[in-house]
Amino acid sequence: MTSITCLGGGHGLFATLRAANSFADQVTAVVTVADDGGSSGRIRRELGQIPPGDLRMALAALLTPDDRGQMLEEVLQHRFGGTGALAGHALGNLLIAGLNSVLGDDVAALDEAARMCGIQGRVLPMSPQPLDIEAEVVGLDDDARVVRPVRGQVAVATTPGQVRRIRLIPEHPPATPEAIESIRSADMVTMGPGSWFTSVLPHLQVPDLAAAIKATDAHKVLVLNLVSEPGETAGFSAERHIHMFAQHAPEMTVDTVLVDESMVQGKTERRFLERAAAGLKANVVYTDVQGDSTGRHSHEKLGAALQTVIQPEAPGLD
Repeated sequence: MTSITCLGGGHGLFATLRAANSFADQVTAVVTVADDGGSSGRIRRELGQIPPGDLRMALAALLTPDDRGQMLEEVLQHRFGGTGALAGHALGNLLIAGLNSVLGDDVAALDEAARMCGIQGRVLPMSPQPLDIEAEVVGLDDDARVVRPVRGQVAVATTPGQVRRIRLIPEHPPATPEAIESIRSADMVTMGPGSWFTSVLPHLQVPDLAAAIKATDAHKVLVLNLVSEPGETAGFSAERHIHMFAQHAPEMTVDTVLVDESMVQGKTERRFLERAAAGLKANVVYTDVQGDSTGRHSHEKLGAALQTVIQPEAPGLD
């Protein structure tokens, strides 16, 4: 029995969950809770709950790949139009918020939503309280050396400056106990792909979560993005992504860094990448995980790559 815990948020986590769900027996998502925009931001402000958007995306990713699963995915992801009070809200966000209000517990609400949708995996928030991201950003002034604080996930993700470092507010937030246990008991833990500063690195700023990642016996895989992102990581090389990871998690080790083979070309660039990965005590695996859409991973290719990492004797996926 293979158990995989995937850390992240948004479309990057969606891809990893779909990939892991194609071959693993048990898949758990540990999801960021710092979104402050759109439907999630409104629910967060009006109800005081953790933002449900990334949690909804994770639930959708774990649905069965059949006709009913596709229908339920469309329902969860459906976003109301118009100009009224419901405009812009995703139906799945309202479902999670409603279950949370009735049951009075984030994890119980997500477990019940999973049961209602026939999902075998589990979706957990990384912390039981909503968090804010604050980034140190340069390039917002005429003097490129001036560092300015930028607060809020949406603001950080869209800043025209370059992010140097992030922190969570409040600092040292609690971790969801079930998330810690899922990391400790997993056979594999994945981090990335996704928005580096707002989906991947925040997990490393939750002390008990970071401690669990350091201590787990699971095979730890860092999945790099296919392209740098405007704003957050504009101009970042693959090597730079790893340096940012190491800066936010001193003494953290990783077993495998998974890189699309087209992302790093040339012996010199690969040498720099492998040297950065060695600082995490990681081996670099180059493979084809590119999807049809630019910048998006193929669920099938990523699933085959992860399966090969954890089950070297497996023939892979068709």
